Formats: sequence, structure tokens, C-alpha cells
Amino acid sequence: MQKRIFGKTGLEVSIIGFGAIKLPGISKDEAVKIINRALDLGINYIDTARNYRDSEEKVGEVLKDRRNECYVATKSTARDASGLTKDLETSLRNLQTDKIDVYQLHTVSDGDTYKKVMAQGGALEAAKKAKAQGKVDHIGITIHRDLDTMRAAIKSNEFETLMVAYSPLDQEGVEEEIIPMAKEKNMGVVIMKPLSGGLLCLPEPEREKLGKDPIVVGSLRYVVSNPNVTLAIPGMQRMREVEENVTVGNMPKLTDEEVTELLKSLGSMKKEYRYGQVCLRCGYCQPCPQGVVAPTIFRAVDMYKNYPDNLKHLGIELYSSLEIKADDCVECEQCLEKCPAGINIPVRLKQASELFANI
Repeated sequence: MQKRIFGKTGLEVSIIGFGAIKLPGISKDEAVKIINRALDLGINYIDTARNYRDSEEKVGEVLKDRRNECYVATKSTARDASGLTKDLETSLRNLQTDKIDVYQLHTVSDGDTYKKVMAQGGALEAAKKAKAQGKVDHIGITIHRDLDTMRAAIKSNEFETLMVAYSPLDQEGVEEEIIPMAKEKNMGVVIMKPLSGGLLCLPEPEREKLGKDPIVVGSLRYVVSNPNVTLAIPGMQRMREVEENVTVGNMPKLTDEEVTELLKSLGSMKKEYRYGQVCLRCGYCQPCPQGVVAPTIFRAVDMYKNYPDNLKHLGIELYSSLEIKADDCVECEQCLEKCPAGINIPVRLKQASELFANI
């Protein structure tokens, strides 16, 4: 299993970590078996959270015997100091440990929430106090969707790690700026949802027939091939998933040809992904003779239609920032043969133009 230095924490972590979000869906005995197997195969980073129901308790059953073999990360959705302190004490009991290696402020995914956790008496204040007391070694933050909040967290220099959602589909737009920006600040970068919440996989009968899902393997390789990523934490609840995921830890970086094949495979699945995404954001439709950047326009549409109400404005702002809009498409159709997902791009651009014209 390859390992990387986890930013300014200095920890050396396996590039595939164990995402414990799915553990509530299996028994304690099953959970203990698959976590132990993950550790046996070289995973040394386990990520859980207070609001993952009984996930922490199940992880704790393994940690009580193998605490020195791995780093444990957990999270709190508390926004004030007292709430975080209470969550931390509960996590320490559940995990059967006296110290959390990486303690994260969880889903700080809009500006108002960010202000709360950063304010006097906020969650960060309590996390820093816990660190001074030796109950926490390193402090991180997890953020969905809101790139402005991600930028603020990175620039604050208060956090040693950043967790964001990222996959070959880059559904939250973090690849181009956010992940490199965090790496430049020497933050450890943790990737959640590297398989788009389980959508980047073949149907179960095909997976069993093949023995190893090439979509899963390819998607995880894509994520950890990014030099600015420290590790990915796919959620696991089956022994087969553990054994499949860890194989990526010894594989080389994806070649350009393998990336192309992966995207073609994703396109052939004809799925709708998180936030209503159909466009793969691969950019193969570019350059457009008219300068229309269809992937960005489609991202703006998905954001506006599928983000929470308090974040829909991000889609409007992204679309408004474009000098060349959807209605600049002249329907030359040169893009159609290039799209691995088989999208009728001119039709979707017309729909985008109508959507934003009526907002």
C-alpha cells in the first residue's frame, strides 16, 4: 500500500483509507471483520463521524486492540464550543481511545455556518482547546459544494486537513482550483465520495461476474493519481469492497489513455449522477467554434436545479460569470460525435438558456 505525507500533520497515511460511513448498515461482528481485514491489507486511516449512527462504536471495537496500527479521524457537526466538546467526549468513549488523530468540523458547507464555527465561542475554539489538552492531534474541516467557503477555510490557516467530494466526474468543481490550493498550503487533502456515493460502479451481477469492478478501480485510481490528493476514503461495508479497493493502493498512476477509456465506460453507463449530472465534465466536446464551454454551463444548471436552496445562487453566479452563454450555440453539432456520454449538447444548451433566462 502506497503512503503519502498528510500535509502539515506529518502523518504518513495509506492512499486508500477506510470510510466508515456505511458501517451502520451491517452488524458489529461484520464490521469488526472488515475493518480488521482493511488493516491487515495495509490501510492505516479510518474515517468516521458522530452522526454516522453507530459507526464510531463499531470502529472502537477494533481500535481497542489495534489502536497503534492506524490513525483515526472523526467529525462533529456542532457549531458552537459546548456542542463540539460534548461530541468529542462521546467520540472518545465510542472509539475507546484517549486521543483522536484528526478531528474535523463536519459539513461546514455555507458562509453562515462557517462564520458560526469560526466565531468566538464557536466549534473551532473548542477543537483548539481539545488539541491543547492532548485529546486531539490535528484539526480539519469538511465542506460540500460551496467553493467560497473552501477558499476561506484554506486561507484561514486554521486547519491542517480539508475533506471534499471528488471523483472522475468532479461534481463539486474542486479539481481545478480548490485541491491544488489546499496542497499549496500544505494541507492534507482527503477525498470523500470518490465513487460518487456508490454510483460509479457496475450493476451488482456484473461486478460479481467480473470479480473486480473496473469502474470502481479506475475511479479510485483517477482520484489518487491526482498529485494534490493525499488519500481517498471510499465507504466500505463488504469484504469484497475492502479487498477490491486496497488493490488500488499498489497500482500506478492512470495514463491518459486509461483516463479516456474510463470516461468512455462511464459514458456508456448512461447514468444520472449526483446533483442530476449527466455531462462527464471531460471537456472532450471542446474547443467549440463559438467558444461555448458546455461542461461549465451544464455544471451551472446542475447546481441551480439540485443544490440546496441556500446554495442555488452558486449556479446563477457561475452562469452569469461566463462571457459566452448557452444561447451563443449555433447548433453546428461538431461536439456530438466527441461526447462519450452521447449527450445531445445543442438541445441541452437551449434548455440551459431558457432556464437562466427565466430566473
